[in-house]
Amino acid sequence: MTDIPPVLTPDVPAPESFTDPKEAVARLIEIYEASSKFLCAYFAEAIKGTAPTQKYRAFYPEIRLTTTSHTKADSRLSFGHVAEPGVYSTTVTRPDLFANYLEQQIGLLRENHNVPVTIGVSSTEMPVHFAVANDSNMTVPQDGSMDFALRDFFDVPDLSTTHDNIVNGAGFHYPDGSAPLAPFTAQRVDYSLARLQHYTATAAEHFQNHILFTNYQFYVEEFEGYARQMLAEPTSGYTSFVSTGNVEITEHDTVIETPAKLPQMPTYHLKRPGGGGITLVNIGVGPSNAKTATDHIAVLRPHAWLMVGHCAGLRNSQSLGDFVLAHAYLREDHVLDDDLPVWVPIPALAEIQIALETAVADVTELNGYELKKIMRTGTVATIDNRNWELREQAGPVQRLSQSRAIALDMESATIAANGFRFRVPYGTLLCVSDKPLHGELKLPGMASDFYKTQVARHLMIGIRAMEGLRDMPLERIHSRKLRSFEETAFL
Repeated sequence: MTDIPPVLTPDVPAPESFTDPKEAVARLIEIYEASSKFLCAYFAEAIKGTAPTQKYRAFYPEIRLTTTSHTKADSRLSFGHVAEPGVYSTTVTRPDLFANYLEQQIGLLRENHNVPVTIGVSSTEMPVHFAVANDSNMTVPQDGSMDFALRDFFDVPDLSTTHDNIVNGAGFHYPDGSAPLAPFTAQRVDYSLARLQHYTATAAEHFQNHILFTNYQFYVEEFEGYARQMLAEPTSGYTSFVSTGNVEITEHDTVIETPAKLPQMPTYHLKRPGGGGITLVNIGVGPSNAKTATDHIAVLRPHAWLMVGHCAGLRNSQSLGDFVLAHAYLREDHVLDDDLPVWVPIPALAEIQIALETAVADVTELNGYELKKIMRTGTVATIDNRNWELREQAGPVQRLSQSRAIALDMESATIAANGFRFRVPYGTLLCVSDKPLHGELKLPGMASDFYKTQVARHLMIGIRAMEGLRDMPLERIHSRKLRSFEETAFL
């Protein structure tokens, strides 16, 4: 029988109460850095060739709140307070990355409950994989490639703490009985940070608070062109542009070499101070990609995300290049059925809808009734079969007619539904690229000059909408429609 090796842990401060959000976050950073550096140092020694003789274990820091009061918070706020007295906690990772977010959320707790938060070490182990992820010079070899069993000496990712039980409303509580204070556990966040680097080939630090999703490469080219214009304008407020592979430029005429191999979801960031810029993600085609991207970007707690892509127009009155502003979604994508049943309605969010419609009017210089010439509002249907036209038509067409759908795509409802699930404000503005029910299939050479002009305007509309949302207080963007009667205090 193999003896269990003794456990060595880092020296970290004892739990302490804080009333100042900045001091609380500084302590979170102190504990996290002590834990991650401890694991990195001993792991670096272990992979040099000498098998460790004891187990090295570190823990995530945590925030803990205890309140005994039924004091009612500002009813206008959708976040920043707990619903009832009790003990609440959350494990925290990368407090350096989330410093502004954490300071804001802790500050709201102080304002609404007037009690301190306690910062200390949690009981959740920090996997060595996530600790070394912050060190670009170090990777964890595959299990079996070393002369010792990794799990015997270091903690590894644990699916029991890497889940969406909190956002899915599954009644999650931490092992000590405390209710969740934030929508994600530390391991869930670390998992997504690693996945984002893998899928987008850009670091989480570059992501901005306003996310545009697209399914067409043309928008990437337009986005880079706009970014260069902004960098050439000293008063634009934008400071840099980041391309795939974390290539960052600050001058508009700097050449960016296209990498030999693009990641699955090429991502680009037009940055402003405080994350006030715009990130564009080319998710490609399909609801699976849309779910994957939003599953992981959600942990960054963006202020809003929008879909700006192509769709099939379902009405004869539509023309190629017309815009579709989704007011509702028919969900036949199926990728979220287990997490968010199809009977859950996905409401339109007024703040997002107004921002999008205002942006369309500004860019096209059409207003009121005239705007109806090029844009329709209504239901967008999302399916998981790109070649649905090749199947028997009666069933699908009847459902589309009964739903009053005006457009069909493969990503919008997924992005909206995951926005609803993760409490991230969402919206959709699509451009009609084909009309399969009326003989205008997506074929080479069919694009009219009007269509080409509209596609060029489309991305600019998305950018203008995001710039309008950027100037809106966060408390207004995050609609109470996104919150249930049992919610985490943190956004």
